[in-house]
Amino acid sequence: MPTLRRDPIAGRWVINPDGKEDHPSSLIEMEKLPQKGVCPFCEGNESYTPPEIFALRSKGSEKDGPGWEVRVVPNISPALRVELDLDRRAERMYDLMNAVGAHEVIVETPKHIPNLADLEVWQIKKVIETYKMRISDLKKDKRLRSIFIFKNYGERAGSSPIKHAHSQLIAVSVTPKNLKEELVGAKEYYDYKERCVFCDMIKQELSTEKRLICSNPDFLAIAPFASRFSHEVWILPKKHSVDFEDMSEEGSQNLAFLLKEVLLRLKILLNDPPYNFILHSGPNRTKRREQAWKTLSEDYHWHIEIMPRYTRIDGFEWGTGLYINATTPEQAVTCLRKVKM
Repeated sequence: MPTLRRDPIAGRWVINPDGKEDHPSSLIEMEKLPQKGVCPFCEGNESYTPPEIFALRSKGSEKDGPGWEVRVVPNISPALRVELDLDRRAERMYDLMNAVGAHEVIVETPKHIPNLADLEVWQIKKVIETYKMRISDLKKDKRLRSIFIFKNYGERAGSSPIKHAHSQLIAVSVTPKNLKEELVGAKEYYDYKERCVFCDMIKQELSTEKRLICSNPDFLAIAPFASRFSHEVWILPKKHSVDFEDMSEEGSQNLAFLLKEVLLRLKILLNDPPYNFILHSGPNRTKRREQAWKTLSEDYHWHIEIMPRYTRIDGFEWGTGLYINATTPEQAVTCLRKVKM
């Protein structure tokens, strides 16, 4: 049974997936398919994946068959299980619980295209709409506290051998340490200044344009002031918003335009680099956590973090959490702005 174990010093939760079942061997077999000339994510090959959870489909098309535009399936080697009970318990001084949650794969196009950057804007919009619908649906389960959308593109970024544009969703019953630090930092800033730290950041970057890469009516892309990675990019909504899934359809369209532009600029400048991106959005609010999230709608602001991975993280950075970045955000912005689209 998969479990979540809490580090009593740092407060960090660690997932121990279920190692007894045959998922790892099934995953290995799936990843061998490209060597045989078969992509399990291409339209027409639906039988190679687990049954779909959700799909945007053309009218009249059948589940687990052709005719889809975006398709969501369970991860064949899930880190968490939605059917479990939480069963919070102790092992003497240590805390653990069952790893309740969801682990899904979002196949972003029926065509065999590796990079999200190369999809048409209308297709990226459909991917974004799918993200919104899956988050909204999973938030109905009050056991699930945090929901993350993330993408691993390229081998160095942790991508699988299946070179077909896809991202993943993980929903967990805890607040991971990195998100918790953001939530606490944002609340402390709000308690002191009665303003959202992200909104203040947006105002400054739009005013000075020192780290502004590009923008449109609803969104902006910046190189964050304390970038951890070379050419790291954050995308934020200009208007304060805590929950990604509350974005309007027009907002989805403008986010699709900006996301494509940012990914294309990175692709051209850095010669199609591996990258990770992750969506940080507001956690699921429940009555049990009502006091903790009392000002969340005012102090937190959803955003997407994009991290090119053409440089490696070494032992010092892993061991200390102190990053060494040889490219300042100002240098990165200068280069990214010069890219001819």
